[in-house]
Amino acid sequence: MLGKLIFGFNVTVAIALVLTCVLSFFSIQIISVLSVLSLGVPFLFILNVLFLFYWIYRKKRKFLWSLTALVLGYLVFGPFYGIGNKSQGSEASDIKMMTFNAWHFNKNEWIKEPNIGDRIIDFIKNEKPDILCIQEFHRERIDELSQYPYKSITPPSLGKTTQAIFSNYPILDRGSVDFPDTINNVIYVDILMESDTVRVYNMHLQSFSIVPSSETFSEKESDKNYKRLVNTFSKQLEQAKIFNAHVKKSPYSTIVSGDLNNTQFSNIYRIVRDDLQDSFLEKGNGFGRTYKIFNFPLRIDYILPDASFQVISHTNFDEKLSDHYPVAATLRYTSHQ
Repeated sequence: MLGKLIFGFNVTVAIALVLTCVLSFFSIQIISVLSVLSLGVPFLFILNVLFLFYWIYRKKRKFLWSLTALVLGYLVFGPFYGIGNKSQGSEASDIKMMTFNAWHFNKNEWIKEPNIGDRIIDFIKNEKPDILCIQEFHRERIDELSQYPYKSITPPSLGKTTQAIFSNYPILDRGSVDFPDTINNVIYVDILMESDTVRVYNMHLQSFSIVPSSETFSEKESDKNYKRLVNTFSKQLEQAKIFNAHVKKSPYSTIVSGDLNNTQFSNIYRIVRDDLQDSFLEKGNGFGRTYKIFNFPLRIDYILPDASFQVISHTNFDEKLSDHYPVAATLRYTSHQ
């Protein structure tokens, strides 16, 4: 009886992983509960690995269920844990790109530590990215980043959360992609890189606005949070489609960066990424954690260059200066070579 229960659970998690693989290709939200499943893909991978070894140890062919699901998951999603990706030697002309959701520089003191805002500024100055994309920027910090000769910041008149792009490269043009019925948006700049123009997007998709706590899974809160998850997925899907349509019209080489508020296992990520590279998948190591829920690592912040760039390195930082962690990548522009 116990063996049947174990096998039944095994089949369930294998099918769940296969379903999330298939659903990631759909640009619609078919069944809301299945969309939410994408957030649990790392758990599904881990459970299937455990079942795989369990049945191999028992010398049962039932291991084929999990093996099939894992192979399909790897082919569709790529690795969610980077191993052995080595950085290449950098050159003076390479571009260091950083994206960071700075949580308004802790102006509301969500992190109970002193001088968080100043520490963020110091961190940026030490890392010296050539292009810096900040989500949830705090306008009062503009003068503290005066080392950048060029910048673009969400206009207050838009009534959106504040995104900012700071650049060592001249900004030729700027604009925004405004999403309906939300405070989230995307800003972009066209920068002069040698003799070419490159477009850089800084995006911030709809947030789930769920603060993990012991009450998150109470009966009352669970129902409310589930509905919030479903609504957020629907919003993000709408925003991803609007953004994808904008990127396709870009006449320039493109780098997309920012906070997608969703994992690489979702159709939202697949729509946004489209045919772009993912710097973590190219050169990242470990989980690539940019956010934690109950100490479980999630990757929801990205640097996505197009094929005009070669990814030289990718870095996930451990500085706890926000609810997100900063991400950087070194890129080499190759289209002019």
